[in-house]
Amino acid sequence: MIEAAKIRWFYFLSILYISVCGVFVYYEIFWLYLLPVAIALAMLSLLSIDKLIMFTVMVVPLSIEMKEKDIGFALSLPAEPLIIASMILFAFKTLIENSFDFRIWKHPVTISVCLLLGWGLITSITSEIPLVSFKSMFNKFWFIIPFYFLGIHLFKEKKNITRFAWMYVLGLVAVIVYTTYNHALWGFEKDPAHWVMTPFYYDHTQYGVMLAFFVPFLVGYQFTNRHQLFLKILSLVALAAVVLGLILSNSRAAWLSVVIAALFFIIFSFKIRWYFIVGVAGIVASFLFINWTSIIQKLEKNKQDSSEDFSEHIQSMSNIRTDASNLERLLRWNCALRMYRERPVFGWGPGTYSFVYAPFQKSYELTIISTNFGDGGNAHSEYLGPLSEQGIMGMINVILVVVCAFYTGSRIIFSKAPRHIRYLTIMILLSLITYWFHGFLNNFLDTDKAAVPYWGFIAMLVAIDLYHVKRDAKGKIISEVAAGQPQ
Repeated sequence: MIEAAKIRWFYFLSILYISVCGVFVYYEIFWLYLLPVAIALAMLSLLSIDKLIMFTVMVVPLSIEMKEKDIGFALSLPAEPLIIASMILFAFKTLIENSFDFRIWKHPVTISVCLLLGWGLITSITSEIPLVSFKSMFNKFWFIIPFYFLGIHLFKEKKNITRFAWMYVLGLVAVIVYTTYNHALWGFEKDPAHWVMTPFYYDHTQYGVMLAFFVPFLVGYQFTNRHQLFLKILSLVALAAVVLGLILSNSRAAWLSVVIAALFFIIFSFKIRWYFIVGVAGIVASFLFINWTSIIQKLEKNKQDSSEDFSEHIQSMSNIRTDASNLERLLRWNCALRMYRERPVFGWGPGTYSFVYAPFQKSYELTIISTNFGDGGNAHSEYLGPLSEQGIMGMINVILVVVCAFYTGSRIIFSKAPRHIRYLTIMILLSLITYWFHGFLNNFLDTDKAAVPYWGFIAMLVAIDLYHVKRDAKGKIISEVAAGQPQ
């Protein structure tokens, strides 16, 4: 009797749903077809927030930003609603179950992240445009809570580390196929390379930096995954697609970031200690300081603009005389510095740069792509942007997160941790290094495309440090793996 009742209810609800869909199709209302997907996602989030996070990561590269004219404000769909839902569910789950590991709060990376968020809230109160600043900070919270704090819990299981990266790569490869096909229709010319990835990435620089981000991971996967032939072949195909996409992206900064990561790979391979790196960096900085005037004079003689010829395109990276892209970036940096000088302590408020930088432009610095209204975007720097918006502490907090994450990763790499743990850490840290270098030239952490993998990979370092290495009584990492982890 019970089974018969279940069958009757199944047929009744199915016929009802089909009938309602028929009515909606007649009146050309198609959104109801999304109802089963919405129900499935709701059940997934309630039953397993981990799977919801993985699904969200996969759709991030495929999400499309809806502008103000469509829905009244910018929102990346479907990724950002899923991210917000994950943040809320994680907060409720943590409060109800009281399951948060308080060792996470004591970790240097977490402390630096909390300082970043805390100072951002303070400068939102003193902001020139508080509404914009609080919206910008809310944006940071909905990226950091699910992908850093929840990410650390997620990465207690080591297999979730590679799964997380692969979820993004799968979505990214789909975008690469779409972009390469569109680019081929234009004969792989230089100018279309700037926009053929739309609507998934808004320009070639954002697209290029994320391609560069996953090159170290996919290269490393070739050497760490020795026993599963299918996955090795799959990763090789993915690597080929990412490298092809990176070459065709025409993003000079992304290319250079991969070179920088390769240099750090040499440093890690030969276990060159940090004090040697600091010493070399100090010598280079001293040389640049002493010879700065002559270097600028030589750079100003370079008139090579960006070109379809690869060698000429590389040469144009140092053209600060005629290359519009380079000159516009210098303009934005100068505006950021002038904004900082006027408000050095609290800055102008998070997210306000694009609204207030116009008066700080100098007529002699304007380029053919500058706007008199100052509506051309952000500061093009992950370091100077916070300096102008949140004062000196804003930039210090950003650098502190970088330093703490780099120290955490390098400490594991140079330790006696198991080889597979050290190799995994190298892959993660090199990926982050591509973004940290690129952060000198652009800033994308206010978008889901960059923020999701960025905070996720930092969470991986913290999770490895807390859960996947074993320490002796003095806190020093030893060669044994953590309990329950295979050799």
